[in-house]
Parts: sequence; C-alpha cells; structure tokens
Amino acid sequence: MSRTGDDGPIEIDLRLLRAAVEATGEAILITTADLDEPGPVIIYANPAFTRLSGYDAAEVVGRSPRFLQGEGTDRTALDRARASLEAGEAFQGEALNYRKDGTSYRVEWLITPVRDADGRITNWVSAQRDITERSAFEDRQALMVRELHHRVKNTLATVQAVLNATMRSSVTMAEFSKAFSGRIVSLARTHALITEDEAQVARFDGLLRAELDPYREGDRISLEGPPLMLPSEVAVPVSMALHELTTNALRHGALAHPGGRVVVTWTVEDSPAGPWLAWTWNEHDGPPPTLPTREGFGTRLLNKILTAQVAAEVDVAFDDDGLRIHVRLPLGRR
Repeated sequence: MSRTGDDGPIEIDLRLLRAAVEATGEAILITTADLDEPGPVIIYANPAFTRLSGYDAAEVVGRSPRFLQGEGTDRTALDRARASLEAGEAFQGEALNYRKDGTSYRVEWLITPVRDADGRITNWVSAQRDITERSAFEDRQALMVRELHHRVKNTLATVQAVLNATMRSSVTMAEFSKAFSGRIVSLARTHALITEDEAQVARFDGLLRAELDPYREGDRISLEGPPLMLPSEVAVPVSMALHELTTNALRHGALAHPGGRVVVTWTVEDSPAGPWLAWTWNEHDGPPPTLPTREGFGTRLLNKILTAQVAAEVDVAFDDDGLRIHVRLPLGRR
C-alpha cells in the first residue's frame, strides 16, 4: 500500500496499519459488503471490540453484526443505517448493543465503504465508540431540565397562591409583610434542600430541623422517627405546613411559653397501595389552646392544600395540654 508524498510514493507497511488498528481504543469491525441476510459477515474484529463486547474474535468472525442487537435496539436507527449503506454512503449514528453477558451498551457508529479499483464496494469498516456514560449523562441533564421547568412553574403558582392567601388572612400591612416574607423564605429554604440532592428529594427530618432548630433550647424540641426522603412534590407542601405550625407555635402555642415543648414523631406505614408517612405534631406545656376565631392561611393550608396536593388525611385536636395534629399522606409505590 502506498500514498503520494512530496518526494513521490511512500510505501506503508500493512503490518503498521494492522498494529495501529489493534492499538486504537475504538472498536473496529470489518465486514463483507453484502447487506442481505446472512450478511454482512464479520471478517475482522480488533481487540478494542472484544473488550467492549465481551466476545473473543473467534466468536464473532463469520457472524453478522446483527447478533449484537436486542429488544432495546432502536429499529429506526437501523433502518436509517441500512438506507445509507444501500446508497453506498457512509453512515454515522448511535445504537444500543448487547454484550456477551447480556448487559447493554450504547455505541456511536461510523460505517464507511471500502471500494476496489472499479468503485465497487467490497467491504464495510465500522468504527464504534462506547458512549454509554455520555448518553446517561445527557439523559440525566435532560431530566433535570424538565424537572427544573416543572418545578419553576409549580413554584410560581405556589408563590401566587401564598400571596393571595396571605393577603386574605392578614389584617394589617405589617402583618402581611411579616407573614409573606416568612413563607417565601421557608419555600426558598425547602427548594435549596431539594436541589442539593441529585435525586431531587429532601429529608423529612431536614425540613423539621430547618424550621425548629432555632428554638431547640434544652429539651423544648423533640424529633423522633426513621430517616425518610420525600420527593419534591411532597416536600414542598409538607414544608409549608411545618412552617405554619412553627409560626403558630411561636405566636399562640407552646413556643410562646418558656416551658412549652414541641414533640414531632413520625413513622412509615405499609399498605397495599404503597407506603404512607404518618406524623404527629404535639405541643405540650404551653398556653391553653383555643379554637381559631377565623380561618387563617395555616388552617387552610392544613385542611386544603395538604389534602388537595398530596392526598393527606389531617386530624386537628385541641387537647388540654396543647395542640395536636396528626397527618397521614401517601408516598407512592416503592
């Protein structure tokens, strides 16, 4: 084999070409030219291909590359490849293949024709690059963009709902400003907790600590329950409810009294439909609880938003010792 240089033809040793192909990190297959079954037939596979697929060269030579395909392989991509090759053109694309052990991997193909002196295609050379990790990363990025778009849309709707509800439940502008600012800060804090986790979830005890840690003097605050992750669509309304309960406790409940205590316990209950979160907010040793004289935002949140957004069951009781609220909500199937 030779090529033309400035000083005339330069001979290239075929052994050098073979060594280069066998040293490359990209998988290389050379097949016959026939596209109809049982062809094309593999006549050469380099070491990078055997490492990628798990097959020895002796196991693939004489077989069609179709044996690498499986139920997850996109037929549309294969049809596009076939159309290009039938036209005698090179093809670049992606496909899902399967290794000898049955695991799948995604490859980026570049299939080019080899022609004889008369222009007839005698072989196909396929260079394959493993892009499994890159494809998975791109899928995660796309998912995060969709999740971000969905969350921004929901957040704006939530802010609008909080604004309208705070205006209806506030008597003075100062009361409105304080309540609305506190709710927005709580909402932002929850979103910060969610975005810190790649799975877009938040720990239930993390939501509780975000609201109650500033008041954990001595044994005033008690939190007891198993580690539990909440998806974003559950974490946001739950965190809003916890903020309202904390605010109410500071103004009218246990945290408004020096000896008052707040005890929160939770557990996960199993059911045929999936797990449920059951949690109880219990206030002790504060001022005697009184029934609200008007329905404020917090009451509406517990009785309506939690029920509507996360299908929660809410039970509110004004015990002699303090306010007790029990909430059950579905977490979805495991």
